[in-house]
Amino acid sequence: MCHVLIIEDEALIALSIEMTLERAGATSFDIVATEADAIAAARAQRPALIASDVRLVQGTGPRAVEAILREGGQLPVIFMTATPEECVPCDPPGVVLTKPVSDERLTLTFRDLVGGLVG
Repeated sequence: MCHVLIIEDEALIALSIEMTLERAGATSFDIVATEADAIAAARAQRPALIASDVRLVQGTGPRAVEAILREGGQLPVIFMTATPEECVPCDPPGVVLTKPVSDERLTLTFRDLVGGLVG
């Protein structure tokens, strides 16, 4: 099973990410729009991968990821943002993709990071 936590406050972008990652082999998803909701979702079900925007309506993706990794340990992260220079503290291990991200680029990055979790 490959559960993905999508942290994205633009609903259409979040659904596009979900559809792309489902085609790439992810099996379940949580989609959240705020830093606090991301932390709560990761506590409820540990993801195999996090796909996160940087700017959120409340909080930031990098701060949410930092808290999730601090509590639960390391896991792969894909940051997707139109403002990669604002990916602070993108100190946790992660790949930063600049929006707009093609489905192909997202799929390849996802498969590189989760490896054997998808068929």
